[in-house]
Amino acid sequence: MKRIAIINGPNLNLLGSREPEVYGNQSLKELEAKWVAFGQAKGVEVTCFQSNVEGELINAIQAHGFDADAILINPGGYTHTSVAIRDAVAAVEAPVYEVHISHPEAREDFRKTSLIREVCAGSVSGLGVRGYMSVLDALLNVRL
Repeated sequence: MKRIAIINGPNLNLLGSREPEVYGNQSLKELEAKWVAFGQAKGVEVTCFQSNVEGELINAIQAHGFDADAILINPGGYTHTSVAIRDAVAAVEAPVYEVHISHPEAREDFRKTSLIREVCAGSVSGLGVRGYMSVLDALLNVRL
């Protein structure tokens, strides 16, 4: 069975209540249930993980990076600051796809730089929570 890991970083546990005009009104648990069900319908195991802690995100990347067929990651604010997460993404075998709900390049100046993007297989931003499903759908119907 094919396997995809979805890793979410800081503050994404607050989806549904944090700035709903930017991030939408669905909770992370609701979204995870949709992603898992979508994968099951396609015969793919989807595993979801969220942490506000940089080291835990690195551990998750390393844990899934050698046995998953792909990783989707929304590093949240660590996108712009974490060389360690960038290095973890670069070190694993699984292709990693960066996903952002908002469009960071259209926001504050400090959000315009992604340390992660250049070591990812692809990147999607600005599609709201639909961005995750867009990448999942593309992977399941085209790449895997």
